[in-house]
Amino acid sequence: MKYLLLTAFFAVTACKHEQEVKIPDPVLITEYDVSYCCQMTVLGHEGPKGQIHLKNQSTPLFFTQVRDVIAYLKAPERDAEILAVYVSDLAAAPSWADMGEGNWIDANTAYFVVGAEVRGGMGAPEIVPFSKADAAQKFTAQYGGMVMSLADIPKQAVLGEIDMDMKMEIPE
Repeated sequence: MKYLLLTAFFAVTACKHEQEVKIPDPVLITEYDVSYCCQMTVLGHEGPKGQIHLKNQSTPLFFTQVRDVIAYLKAPERDAEILAVYVSDLAAAPSWADMGEGNWIDANTAYFVVGAEVRGGMGAPEIVPFSKADAAQKFTAQYGGMVMSLADIPKQAVLGEIDMDMKMEIPE
């Protein structure tokens, strides 16, 4: 009987241990890291960037544009379990060209400016993340758009057709 109880205890403990997954911290992008979408070096592009950490994968997926991060999250064919999503914080970035080496925020707590007249690293309209709501509002005063949470960003904002001919700026 003791053997059965010990076996059951260890089996339950092992199952519980397997269910506990550590949330990874954001990692620094190196000159060798390439974007999941375009296979181009991430640091070779201006504007906010992103990284998605997947279960059972030792390195995150990197993205040259936050728009692509959100498209990945909202794509119906995605099936990997996501552990963490980090995006650049424009409120703390030195400039659009320099997002800062360790400047990452959790995408679930970020304020996103959607529909601003700005282009990201790959030239497509960008969705711009901020850690502070007032910084996001200030950005909309200059470039337009609306402030939204990650959950409120509509699929059409990232999965629809891209108008590359629209007049848009690259922030300083």
